[in-house]
Amino acid sequence: MNIAVIIAGGVGARMNLDIPKQFISVNDKPVIIHTLSAFQKHPSVDAIEVVCLEGWHETLKAYAKQSGITKLQWVITGGASAQESIRNGVFNLEGKCEPDDIIIIHDGIRPLVDDAVLSDVIVKCQQYGNAVTSLPYNEQIFIADDDISTTKYIPRETIRRVSTPQAYKFSLIDEKYHEAFEQGIGISGSSYANTMMADLGVRLYFAAGSDKNIKLTTKDDLEMFRAYLMRRKENYDA
Repeated sequence: MNIAVIIAGGVGARMNLDIPKQFISVNDKPVIIHTLSAFQKHPSVDAIEVVCLEGWHETLKAYAKQSGITKLQWVITGGASAQESIRNGVFNLEGKCEPDDIIIIHDGIRPLVDDAVLSDVIVKCQQYGNAVTSLPYNEQIFIADDDISTTKYIPRETIRRVSTPQAYKFSLIDEKYHEAFEQGIGISGSSYANTMMADLGVRLYFAAGSDKNIKLTTKDDLEMFRAYLMRRKENYDA
């Protein structure tokens, strides 16, 4: 079984809006429903769990029912950080998953994930036990010696941009979240499932990514999302 765990526990402070950004309506549909729709329509996704901001569970369920998101099986409360939210989502699946089931972690505010990316991350996880969506990095990266200068850089051909979706066999991700929180490894600051795995010595395997798979962090990102939806509608109507 392939289960999508959608992380939607943030408050979206950088948007400066009255509601969490995952519930902002774009083209008469909340962002989170745009995201869930991609997993709903993918034939290899069997079930969906949403780790949701407290107080928004019933709102999410109502939107999902209205939008035909029939794969949604669990809505649980997130934590104080992304890592706590992912942990909550993984631990909730204990007793519900087999060791070889694939858990697909995805940000609820990345609504433009497409079928090819989802398919590849699932296939790579089946092959290697884990897979992280990735892209080449096309800018130069320099390491600061101090506040005003540098003499060192990282060759860009040696680095990759990694985001979500990410996929892990259930036995691996469940074991490593227990280990991480018991030992306090890979759970602070901006840590995520992938960085935690690396901190715990797990080799990660790259899957295909997409430049359009943007994270909606600012109002400018929302405008980019609206523009993409408009272009897609125009292409369908042409």
